[in-house]
Amino acid sequence: MTSPDSPDTAPAAAPRTGMPRAGAAGAHGGRADGGRGAGDGAPRTTPGAAPSGRSGEAPRGPEPFGTAPRLPSPLREAADERFARHGLRLLLKRDDLIHPEIVGNKWRKLTPNLAAAAGRRVVTFGGAYSNHLRATAAAGRLLGLPTLGVVRGDELADRPRNPSLARCAADGMRLHFVERSAYRRKAEPAALAAILRAAGAEDAYVVPEGGSNVLAVRGCRALGEELRGHGVGVAAVACGTGGTLAGLAAGLAPEQRALGFPVVGGDFLGAETEALQRAAFGGRRGAWSLDDRFTFGGYGRTTPELDAFAEDFEVRHGLPVERLYVAKMLYGLVALAEQGAFPRGTTVAAVITGAPFPAGAPAQAASR
Repeated sequence: MTSPDSPDTAPAAAPRTGMPRAGAAGAHGGRADGGRGAGDGAPRTTPGAAPSGRSGEAPRGPEPFGTAPRLPSPLREAADERFARHGLRLLLKRDDLIHPEIVGNKWRKLTPNLAAAAGRRVVTFGGAYSNHLRATAAAGRLLGLPTLGVVRGDELADRPRNPSLARCAADGMRLHFVERSAYRRKAEPAALAAILRAAGAEDAYVVPEGGSNVLAVRGCRALGEELRGHGVGVAAVACGTGGTLAGLAAGLAPEQRALGFPVVGGDFLGAETEALQRAAFGGRRGAWSLDDRFTFGGYGRTTPELDAFAEDFEVRHGLPVERLYVAKMLYGLVALAEQGAFPRGTTVAAVITGAPFPAGAPAQAASR
C-alpha cells in the first residue's frame, strides 16, 4: 500500500526566497516514463532555505511565490495543564504559517519537486478534497507552471465541483478524473503510463499522491534541523504517507526522537517510512516510532469525540485545528501525557502540518 485514500466527501463536523536550481527528480517523481535522472544525488536544498536546509540568507531578488516563506517556521509554547501536571512542556511548531497558499508540510515537500520539474507540466494525484492537489495548483499558479490533477473517481467528472476541486480549477489546474480501480494501480508503471497517455501528459513531471518522494523527504529534513537546540525531546507529527516523518527524524539531533501518528489503519506505514529514508539517505536515519491507536476510524474520518477535543484545543490555544491529521496527533499526545508515556521534564513539540480548509471552517475537510 503506497498511501491512504483521501476522502471524496467532506467529513463531519529573513530567509532565502529564491527557488533553487532545478535538479532531476528523486524516487517516485520525475519523468513520466518512471526513469530516474541524477536527482538521487541532488543537493539538499529547499526553496526558502539555505543549502544546508537552514534559513538565514538574505533575500535574493523577487519572491517567486508572491509571499516570502516564514522559515524557520514559528515555534511557540502552549501552556496546557494536561501536560504541565505531568512535568511536561508542549511546544507548537507552526508549519501551517510557512506560506498562506502552500500550507504546512506541503511547502517542504512540494517546492523541491517544483524546482526539479524545470518548467514542465506537473502531474499529481489526489481525492476530491485533497490538500495536496490544492497546494500544487496554487504553486503552479504562483510560478506559472501548468498543473494536472488526476482525481480518483470518474463518477465525479460530471458533478458540480466541490469547494476543493473548484479552488484547484480556479488556480489553473486541469482535472482528469479516473476510474477508481485504475487509480489504485497508479504506482504500477504500465497503469501510470496509461493514465498519463489518456490525460495527454506523457512528458510531464510526476509527483506522487501526498507528495512523498526522495526530494520531499530531503526537504522535510530541515524541519528536524529547525527543532534542534530548543530543548525538544520528542517531535510529533501526523502521518499519511510517511514522507514528513522520514525527513523530520533524519534532521533531529541524536538525543531527540520523532513520534508519528498514522491517520489511516494498517501496518504499512513503518515499512513505507523506512523505504523513503533508504531512498533519500541510504538507510534508516534518526530515532522514530509510530503509534497507530488514534486513527479514529481510518483515513478521512472524524468522530464527535475528536471534534469536541479539537474545538476545546482551539479555545485553549487560539489555534484552528485541522481535523483529519492535526487533531488526531494532538489527541494522541494528550492521551500519552495522561498515560505517563513521557518522562517528567520532557519537552514535546507538536508539528502543525496544515490548516483547515476553507480557512476559518475547522470542521471542513483538509485532506491530502
